[in-house]
Amino acid sequence: MAKDNKKMVREITSMAEDFAQWYTDVVVKAGLIGYTSVKGCMAIKPAGYAIWENIQQELDRRFKATGVQNVYMPMFIPESLLQKEKDHVEGFAPEVAWVTHGGLNELQERMCVRPTSETLFCDFYQKEIQSYRDLPKVYNQWCSVVRWEKETRPFLRSREFLWQEGHTAHATAEEARARTEQMLHVYADFCEEFLAIPVIRGQKTEKEKFAGAEATYTIEALMHDGKALQSGTSHNFGDGFARAFGIQYTDKENKLQYVHQTSWGMTTRLIGAVIMVHGDDSGLVLPPRVAPTQVIVIPIAQHKEGVLEKAQEIYERLGAYRTKIDDTDNKPGWKFAEAEMRGIPVRVELGPKDIEAGQVIIARRDTGEKVTVPMDEVEVRVGQILEQMQSDMLERARAHRDAHTYVATNYEEFVDTAVNKPGFIKAMWCGDRACEDKIKEELAVTSRCMPFAQEHLADTCVCCGRPAKKMVYWGKAY
Repeated sequence: MAKDNKKMVREITSMAEDFAQWYTDVVVKAGLIGYTSVKGCMAIKPAGYAIWENIQQELDRRFKATGVQNVYMPMFIPESLLQKEKDHVEGFAPEVAWVTHGGLNELQERMCVRPTSETLFCDFYQKEIQSYRDLPKVYNQWCSVVRWEKETRPFLRSREFLWQEGHTAHATAEEARARTEQMLHVYADFCEEFLAIPVIRGQKTEKEKFAGAEATYTIEALMHDGKALQSGTSHNFGDGFARAFGIQYTDKENKLQYVHQTSWGMTTRLIGAVIMVHGDDSGLVLPPRVAPTQVIVIPIAQHKEGVLEKAQEIYERLGAYRTKIDDTDNKPGWKFAEAEMRGIPVRVELGPKDIEAGQVIIARRDTGEKVTVPMDEVEVRVGQILEQMQSDMLERARAHRDAHTYVATNYEEFVDTAVNKPGFIKAMWCGDRACEDKIKEELAVTSRCMPFAQEHLADTCVCCGRPAKKMVYWGKAY
């Protein structure tokens, strides 16, 4: 490893030494974010925003394939509107940012900067929906929201963040439930197929569900340090919001009915998930499908005759992929380290000897493996390597998750696992919130979800010993 390469890697704290500092080092050194004068808010730099754009475009494509249409709602919510749904307001009250003045004048009614937009969509739907012919409404918006978090961390938790929020209205409870589950599976498939992140699909407990929801479904991912990350949620609101806001329609029998609603969202915390699932001590490791740059062409000894020209030719031949050429005058070792730091999946190297031999060197970012490939096969081989890398990264992440998923059948096992073995804990639960509260208070472990794929691990609750009702994934979480 070249001297300048070593220096760049030394600037990243190792995962084993301090995972939190490793994460911060990576997001800064890889040029994903910059800190701002606005406390708790980050500037997303081009390298970070490009990842979000790829996430956004792919999700948007998948949404539209299910009939979703994009809209946009105001960023301000009048307090009187927010107060119409009591449970919802109480759930968000500690995190709301309020606007009290417009210019020099005090507002007659203060407004909050949207922490989420259920109330705005409800107000809109109350005016838009009159008849069964107006249903369903399957809308989504891409926007930012504000939640006044006490402790922040880039991408994972900031006071303003980017996301999408879907809000739908349906004629029946069955349609709403089907849409809620459908969108959760859209999220899960996206994470696994596009981000190479395996997820657990399931339902949140009553304690952990979204404020005002009838049921909340979630996908949970396991980070490299053994902590869980809620990566997407889908909420079935039933007709609760509709009754609070008076959203009714006339059915085919000319009778008034309340609509049934859903909402679902994913955020920029997915970028944090990609970093923490796939990254290593050299920086980012980006799955090919989400990587802004999939291939980097690096000429060696580019001052020598014909090297840059041949590198440019290879670059142009790789136009089917998101490709860049590093023709800066930096040393090759620095270029390699920079490409690794930024997580570029495939590196194509060529110098005078390679040109003479009619070959290039292709290096994989995830494994470091290098292969020598004839120049006339470079397009095909790069495509094959990118697909193999995408598949391998998912399987590697799944193997890590499975190796760090444990079973506990009594409280002694549960405590020992929670204290000594970072990861998911599968255990039976009686359904009583008191047990959830005890586990959280004593161990800082929360229920992540009741998975759709239930298993019978024991007859009794891991906490209290009473008859068990559900198998639950538990864990410490971001």
